[in-house]
Amino acid sequence: MVKKLKQIVNKKNSIAGASIILIITLFLSNVLGVFRDHFLTQKIPTDLLSVYYAAFRLPDLIFNLLILGAISSAFIPVFTNLLARNKNEEAWQVAQSVVNIAVIFLGLAIILLFIFMPWLMYLVVPGFEETKRTMAVDLARIMLLSPLFFGLSYILGGILNSYKRFFVYAIAPLVYNITIIVGTLFFADKYSVYGIAVAVVIGAFLHFFIQLPIAIKLGFKLKFKIFWQHWGVRRIGVLMLPRAIALGGNQVLLLVFTAIASSIGGYGIAVYNLADNIQTMPMVVFGTSFATAIFPTLSEYYSQNKFTDFATNILKVTRTILFFMLPMIIILILLRAEIVRLILGSGYFGWQQTKDTADTLAYFSLSLVATGLAPLFNRAFYAMHNTRIPMAVSLIGVVLSIAFGKILSLKIGVPGLALGYTIGNVITTVLLYFFLQKRVEIKLNKEFIFFIIKIIVASLFMAIAVQEIKYIIGTFVDMQRFWGVAVKALAAIAGGGLIYFISCWVFSCEEMSAVKQILNRYKR
Repeated sequence: MVKKLKQIVNKKNSIAGASIILIITLFLSNVLGVFRDHFLTQKIPTDLLSVYYAAFRLPDLIFNLLILGAISSAFIPVFTNLLARNKNEEAWQVAQSVVNIAVIFLGLAIILLFIFMPWLMYLVVPGFEETKRTMAVDLARIMLLSPLFFGLSYILGGILNSYKRFFVYAIAPLVYNITIIVGTLFFADKYSVYGIAVAVVIGAFLHFFIQLPIAIKLGFKLKFKIFWQHWGVRRIGVLMLPRAIALGGNQVLLLVFTAIASSIGGYGIAVYNLADNIQTMPMVVFGTSFATAIFPTLSEYYSQNKFTDFATNILKVTRTILFFMLPMIIILILLRAEIVRLILGSGYFGWQQTKDTADTLAYFSLSLVATGLAPLFNRAFYAMHNTRIPMAVSLIGVVLSIAFGKILSLKIGVPGLALGYTIGNVITTVLLYFFLQKRVEIKLNKEFIFFIIKIIVASLFMAIAVQEIKYIIGTFVDMQRFWGVAVKALAAIAGGGLIYFISCWVFSCEEMSAVKQILNRYKR
């Protein structure tokens, strides 16, 4: 058993294998995220959840600015390029330099935020009363340690991804969510949101620690030395700056939306975040997972001037994302109330909160195709060592989202923020494709157009089935009970999903055969 586990951990994964690992583990992580949110809404009053989510904003800001941009857009392409040229020693010098630079800058940022947190929190939650704002300051200060651990963890994850070792990287988020769930169950009653904040820090540490042994086995050594003159270190700095600006723009979007939501109502921030968490699940599972799995391969193809293979793989993954995302939009829109009630409808989370969250989720759902494709298109540019275009496009999307979100929130409240977010994301993804097409010829031929028509028709059949099953089951079960809502939702999802896949099989969609081949491969 132990030997088999070691083989799984150390195994080099193909694109298909990596995709399966990431899909399964990201699905499980998001399922755990659902349980996490369920217990949070059960144990914590919704207005205090708003304080908890608001406290996340500034710790998240420094992580996204200083680390996420470097890893996703710069570190992996440079590190992979050095490995492909058999310059392993230089690759590890770059990795060690990035770790040390990250520790220095994250440490400085944490100290500054800790000192100025009371003043900064006035900008984040202007609508909060003094007591809640003080609580948000305390929570944010506790969670300031989490960006340091996440920063180190994501650098190690970049190393594992470059070596195409995805298993440990993929289970790290599971450990993180389990830790928060345990913290909620055992400490929320006594310590309220403070106990959960401590669990977040412990979870972030475990997210890092679980990846450390395999990184060391691959060759990572912690040395307090920075190779400032190495071209790879400087190249990462050049590449990450536009990405950091783009991520900074997204963080500004979240900060502005948090400020607006704090003025809308006592639980506005919680409603926005809880709905966002639900719609994030399909985006991460069927968007980010495929984009993450294919990113090292795209980097290799580009560095080897295999531009046809580069474009072909982008198109294949685009088809796969569309294949899964369209039916997910149907499910989340038509079953939004049932889904929110099942996940969140307990404890302190009442009917009005459920209704507001369901409405917000519906508007978020309209962006699923865009948010699913954006990680792929962004990583295609990163593989080409181009971070400026994603940066510029992202900033355009942020400005549009804020403008539409502000206007629409005045009319329909928190759901207006979700609709503004959707509008900005759709425009962003269209622009990303437009600029990508100018650099790499991605042929949207007749076969692709027919594929789109097929899955749209299949999705329409699915929508009809979901609505009919909802109506029929709803007349036989007690919708005031959890089991009644669960039976109705699960029956509609199962029946609608079956109709969708049967329709795609009848239409001879290539993705049905691909899914079957992957499953058969892993059965053996």
